[in-house]
Parts: sequence; structure tokens; C-alpha cells
Amino acid sequence: MARKYRVIDSPIGDLTLTGDERALAGLYFAGHVRLPQADSFGSSDDRAFAEAVEQLAEYFAGARTTFRLALAPKGNDFQQRVWAKLIEIPYGQTRTYGQLADELGGPGLARAVGAANGQNPLSIIVPCHRVVGSTGKLTGYAGGLERKAYLLDLETPAENRVNSLF
Repeated sequence: MARKYRVIDSPIGDLTLTGDERALAGLYFAGHVRLPQADSFGSSDDRAFAEAVEQLAEYFAGARTTFRLALAPKGNDFQQRVWAKLIEIPYGQTRTYGQLADELGGPGLARAVGAANGQNPLSIIVPCHRVVGSTGKLTGYAGGLERKAYLLDLETPAENRVNSLF
């Protein structure tokens, strides 16, 4: 299958979607900390990933809380397990690295969970932004903490946003 990519506009800047006809393999921010080399994306196709583009637009409009897309992130077994756990975190909720580590085998895995979270190639769709530090503090995000805060705020119900001001 031929690899391809598409760049789309979003409220948090350009997003680059990568993959092939079967599945989405990557979603990267402009300035993404772990942005692969552009020549690995394949050829540009402004019609590619139409379903992902539509679902992302719905997400940013507040009309979508889960994604239903064929995904093909590349990673080792542990990374795949962590990314599967990220998808299980409900919209509007967060988990700590420690909580995910406990679910994956024990508290000693917290750093490994953090490393796998940081290698997530499908930002937003595999919601690594929903993972926070043990005190609830926003910590590392390949797209930058401002984007992480924006995404978490987007997922916070309006009534909770108003109450959080006081």
C-alpha cells in the first residue's frame, strides 16, 4: 500500500495525517516534538483520510466524543498496550500515569507508561492528552502544554468550565 499524507487546519493549528488506504498511522501537530521525517509520509493527497477529517471536525465542534477509524500505529507490544488503554479513557476524563501503570501490571511501570504515551503517533485520536501527573498537573505533551490544555478544556462540560472559574 502506498503511504500518503494530508495536512488539515484545526483550532490548534495544522494537523498532518499519515497512513495508507487501509488505516491512519499518524496524526501530528505542527512543531510536534517527535515529528517523523516528512519523506516518510509518502505522497501528499488532499482527498486522503476523509473520514478522519470529518470526525476530527466533529470532535473540535464538540459533537464527537469517540473516534471510529481504522488505525495502524507502529510501536512495540508494550506501547500498543498503553495506547489501547488510552483509547479506553472516556471523553472528558483523565487518568494519571500511575493509574495506567497499575492497570498494565504495577506502579513500577509509570515511567514506561509515560515513555509509551510520549511515543503515541496518533495524537487526539488516541487521547494521550487525557493523561496527567499524579497531582492532576498537566505534564509533557508532544504538541505542547497549551494544546493539551485546549483539548482538555474542549472536553470539559460547559457547566464544569463555569464552575472552575470560582
